Amino acid sequence: METNPIPFSSRPHLCSFLVLGLLHAVVVASPASASLFFNFYGASFPTAELIISNTVRSASSSDPTIPGKLLRLVFHDCFVELSWLQGCDASVLLQGNGTERSDPGNGSLGGFQVIDSAKRMLEIFCPGTVSCADVVALAARDAVAITGGPQLQIPTGRRDGRVSAAANVRPNIIDTTFTMNEMISIFTAKGLSIEDLVVLSGAHTIGSAHCSAFSDRFQEDSKGKLTLIDTSLDRNCANELMQRCPVDASASITVVNDPETSSSFDNQYYRNLVAHKGLFQSDSVLLDDKRTRNLVQDFANDQEKFFQSWSQSFLKLTSIGVKTGEEGEIRQSCSMTSG
Repeated sequence: METNPIPFSSRPHLCSFLVLGLLHAVVVASPASASLFFNFYGASFPTAELIISNTVRSASSSDPTIPGKLLRLVFHDCFVELSWLQGCDASVLLQGNGTERSDPGNGSLGGFQVIDSAKRMLEIFCPGTVSCADVVALAARDAVAITGGPQLQIPTGRRDGRVSAAANVRPNIIDTTFTMNEMISIFTAKGLSIEDLVVLSGAHTIGSAHCSAFSDRFQEDSKGKLTLIDTSLDRNCANELMQRCPVDASASITVVNDPETSSSFDNQYYRNLVAHKGLFQSDSVLLDDKRTRNLVQDFANDQEKFFQSWSQSFLKLTSIGVKTGEEGEIRQSCSMTSG
């Protein structure tokens, strides 16, 4: 069988054993975008993706909030990019003063324990082979699949970054109060299109948010009660949110992004937008703006079209600023560099 070889500089070392006795067939590594490869670990660690998938599935079965957290985590990892220094390189996982993880904009991120658990298993069976950056990307992919979304293959071979700076977080992540032009500006800087913006916003079909993420849509009156000031939001939906998040609400209270099917990755998010029930201002503008309105309506009416578009846009997202070959490193522990 003819194979497409991985460039020597990108080839992970071979483990001296087979894991779980699976995959006896010859594996082909197919090239993909940004010097990544489909089935990158096919020869060196054929069960790597299965281990990650099983870890995500197990964690999600005991905590249904895990898929949304893992999906949000990959966005915050990949979007924080400064020239060649960062991108999808697991820099968001590094701990310490002044790191991305320490920035208040990342204070509500979760899912770290799932990434760490998967990485520990990988290191037991085949140390120094699978990067934390690949674990983050694959875990997010699996989070979508186990909640009913499309099952897709993504290329691997990412390397872990050594740089993580809190100062790079705010200029690179989308705030829920952003206007359409502000969001387009950030997406364009990442090589993503307006269509990608609409598609990837569909991640809000799972997950949850703290009250502060949409508090800008309300205003406190003289009696200490909230009143709706964002007329693009459905009145009944607004009343439910104000009941859930009153003025004196605890900072720990969260609201699901999609109250209709909160645990399912589907096109209900777009149906909510058409009904003027998007949770964030940054959601609602997708329907209000003529540049994105038609696509929102298309996805609301056709889940398969959304799934097909998701597969393409997710591939682009997880290829932003990747390190391959001899760039970066393979961390032993995802929370610290190897040296």
